[in-house]
Amino acid sequence: MPRVVLAMSGGVDSSASAVLLKRQGYDVIGLFMRTGTHGHDQPDVRRDNKKGCCSAIDAGDARRVADKLDIPFYALDFEREFDQIIDYFTDEYARGRTPNPCVVCNNWLKFGQLWAFGQKLGADFIATGHYAQILDAAGGDPATPRTAPVRQPELHMGVDRDKDQSYVLHGIKREVLPHLLFPVGGYTKPQIRQLAREAGLLSVADKPDSVEICFVPSGRHTDVVRSRRPDVVRRGTIIEKDGTVLGEHDGLDRFTIGQRKGLGVAAGARRFVLELLPESNTVVVGDEADLLARGLQASHVNWLIDPPAMPLACTAKIRYRHAGAPATVTARPDGGVEVQFDTPQAAVTPGQAVAFYSGTRVLGGGWIDQALR
Repeated sequence: MPRVVLAMSGGVDSSASAVLLKRQGYDVIGLFMRTGTHGHDQPDVRRDNKKGCCSAIDAGDARRVADKLDIPFYALDFEREFDQIIDYFTDEYARGRTPNPCVVCNNWLKFGQLWAFGQKLGADFIATGHYAQILDAAGGDPATPRTAPVRQPELHMGVDRDKDQSYVLHGIKREVLPHLLFPVGGYTKPQIRQLAREAGLLSVADKPDSVEICFVPSGRHTDVVRSRRPDVVRRGTIIEKDGTVLGEHDGLDRFTIGQRKGLGVAAGARRFVLELLPESNTVVVGDEADLLARGLQASHVNWLIDPPAMPLACTAKIRYRHAGAPATVTARPDGGVEVQFDTPQAAVTPGQAVAFYSGTRVLGGGWIDQALR
């Protein structure tokens, strides 16, 4: 019987994953990753009724699901490791960039530390509740339980396009792909909630989806940034492209590329953030048309295919909710890439990730350094 270590967050997706894996005949071991991000001063529920993850409430929900399904359950302390992810988050804002901590968490913690833990337990696979799929290029039914790693694994979008999470998974190391299972990837979210109800997991079946940034339960990222990096609270100017000064701000961490609301200045027309200049602590604003970029440069690219020796036609996705745009990617000798869009794209944001697709398949991705206008 193949053994799998399942990351259980206490939500409906990972709980349903446990049900599916059990039904498919796997020897399932549940693991809850304690991150220490929810102290007594941090509420578990936001005003919009969306939950964070990794709280004591979530740990209790995960343990109750494991008990009901009669699977071993471990709760491990990853507070020190997760603290480094929060440091990355605050440091990026201090550099005038917009971070994506979910991608970093997946790359390093969930699919790095999780696989290391799985290997210690003699696991053949690790699994999570992400809406994505591992498909075999050689064919085969993805729903068939595996007794051995996939020989030609490919990372693909989940069946439910509204919930697809493949974008945040592009940084998974290629050598880990054969050992990954995404049990809910072949289902829609309503199907997963119904499955949980039918399995008697009523405590999680209708649980709200978690917020994107679990360590910012208030929804105000500046609370976290300024508590860790008080030096970001530094007055600077907001200017037009031509250098005209419109006003002042109290820190670059309040802004991101493409932002329109909350600029704190009055102008004769709508203004959008075009650029953040940490060297001079300046925010550059302009017209919406000025946001368009013909391409981008990215670094630290992780390829899930052999790195292309020639320019590669693909679809490039520059943020989680971006539909993706036809583009050509050219790999550089330094491990970065240059991306040229067929049609200019708006709000290319340094610090965010860019993921490359061929149809539903994820080819790889990297970190945006600058827009090319």
